Parts: sequence; structure tokens; C-alpha cells
Amino acid sequence: MKNLNEKKSYQFIYRYSIMNMNLPIQLGDCRFLSGDYIHYKWDCNKTLIFSLKGHVYMNLSFSEYKSIVDFAPNLIWRSGTDAKCNYFNETWLKFTGKKLEEEVGDGWADGVHADDLEVCVKTYLNAFAKQEPFEMEYRLKRHDGEWRWINDRGVPFYDEEKKFAGFIGSCIDVTENIEGKEYADMAKHDQLTGLNSRNYLEYLLDSEFQKAKQEQTNFVLMVMDIDRFKYFNDHYGHGFGDKVLIHVAQKILENIRKTDICGRYGGDEFLVILPKTEIDEAKRIAKRILEAIAQISIGATSVEISLSIGIVSKCHEIGVGEIIEKADKAMYCAKQSGGNRFNVY
Repeated sequence: MKNLNEKKSYQFIYRYSIMNMNLPIQLGDCRFLSGDYIHYKWDCNKTLIFSLKGHVYMNLSFSEYKSIVDFAPNLIWRSGTDAKCNYFNETWLKFTGKKLEEEVGDGWADGVHADDLEVCVKTYLNAFAKQEPFEMEYRLKRHDGEWRWINDRGVPFYDEEKKFAGFIGSCIDVTENIEGKEYADMAKHDQLTGLNSRNYLEYLLDSEFQKAKQEQTNFVLMVMDIDRFKYFNDHYGHGFGDKVLIHVAQKILENIRKTDICGRYGGDEFLVILPKTEIDEAKRIAKRILEAIAQISIGATSVEISLSIGIVSKCHEIGVGEIIEKADKAMYCAKQSGGNRFNVY
């Protein structure tokens, strides 16, 4: 609030609503004006200046209102009762590098990424038909040719007689948020199978170990290895080997519980964590997985796919590394015995 005392303009993050429209604006722009500061607030056709104490200071003229909207930090658009856009503020036009006449009507859609356009238009038109608010994210081409992720929130607005007059929307660039989430998801998931990655799996395993230790509950760890996987790669190619991994991952997921955790630990090896599980239940799950894997058929080949599974029940006196080591030894014993079976450590 230092700027208030110094009577300087400033920007700040907050949320507020356009009266009767409930339009959230993420970035407020507070300007010093005539000895006071404004707090934007609209009803249908006018804007009010508020004092710092929240009292009405004066009505804004149309030109003042238009200046505020035109140069607001958000990209703002408006459509009429025909669902066609008839206004874009200066911030939008500077972002896209287009002229108003190029964007009005359906012109704005030319700047939406082809992969997002259908969902974008459908979301808007469905909300328009129901006269209800919507929120969506899509890629919009910036003036320099770069695709930017946009969060677009739109709401219906009404005239003084409370008749539906169209929609008004506010957009912000959320590219960094979207890309950050995508990178985080990539780090957490194995790109081929979609299962948890090794690093994230180790984090989850340690978390479940500590939780079981604190709550004095049991959990079971399974280590699974595809039998004869090297043979598949050598005789049918790595593309076939990838298909085997994908099918096996899918079957494992289909035959464990929602509370269980599965991931690709490396190569053709998978880990399954079964929280709050006794060994007899773990055996039943392992048997179910083996039966499902045996049903896998890939292309015109008649190869039989199977797993060797090692099972270990957590003991409070050992660490995560020892649990994995014991489960791995149990799996190796199953493989040495001919595979397509499980072995309990």
C-alpha cells in the first residue's frame, strides 16, 4: 500500500466480479485519478469510481469506461446475441497483432490452434446456448507467431431490462503454468507405458514405507519381469518389444486395485506397491495378473507372454532398498523355476 500514500498508479493481483455478470478478473489495474483511486466495478452499462473506503466517487463517462477496458491487462472480448464477437480490447489486438475488423465475427478463430479449435468453439457455443458461464484453455497465436496457452472465462451479460445481451470474456496467458505442469507430468510418468516413472515410483515407495511404519500397517511389494523379453526384441524387433511392454502395463493396471501403485522400474521390469495388504491377498492379485498376461495376443504372432513375480511383505526393521532387493531375489527364483509364476520371499 506504499503507492497509496505516494499517490502513484500500481498493479496488483486480486479477484472481483462485474455486477450481475460474476466475471473474475485476475489482474487489477488501479490508477490514481482526481485525488482518489479507482476500484473497477460495472453494472450493465456504466462504471463507477470508488474511494479507498469503498464509497461511490463518480460515474465514469463512456470514453473513460472504454479506456479502462481497452487498456486493461487482460485480453477482453464481447459477443452479441448472435454469438458473434463484436469487440476486442486493445490488449487482445496487441497480443494477436490483428486489427479489430480482422477479429470480429468469427475472425478470432483463425488465431486458435487447429488442435484446440473444435473443442474451443463447442465449449463456447454450448455455454452460449445455455446462457451459463464457461472456462476453457486453448492455444492462441501471438503476434510473433508463438503459440500461447490462454485461460478464457466467459459469462452472459444482460441489458437494463434484464434481457440476454450476449457474452463477455476475460483471458490471461497461462503458458508457463501449463508447460510447467506438462514437464512435471513427463517427469512422473514413463513415456512408453504411461505408468509411474522409476524416480517417481521410488518416491511413492518411500512414502508408503514411512506411512506404514508410522501407522504400523503392512504393505506388499511386487517386482515383475517379463519372461524371454530379450528373445522378443532379438527375433521380432524393438517395435514388437515396445508393444509387449504396453500390453503388459495395461494388464497389470486392469488387475490391481485403485489403491495400489504401479510403475515401470526399468527395461522390462515393473513394480507394484500394495498398501495395507496381507500376503494372501497379494498372492490372489499376482495370480490374477499372471492369468491376464497369458491372454495377451499381439498381431499375427503366436508368442506366449508371461511374467515372473517376486513378492515381499514389508517388515518394520528393514529399509526400502532392502525391500526391493528381497523382492528382486524372489522374482529371480520364480524365473529360474521356469517363469510364469510368483514366488514369496
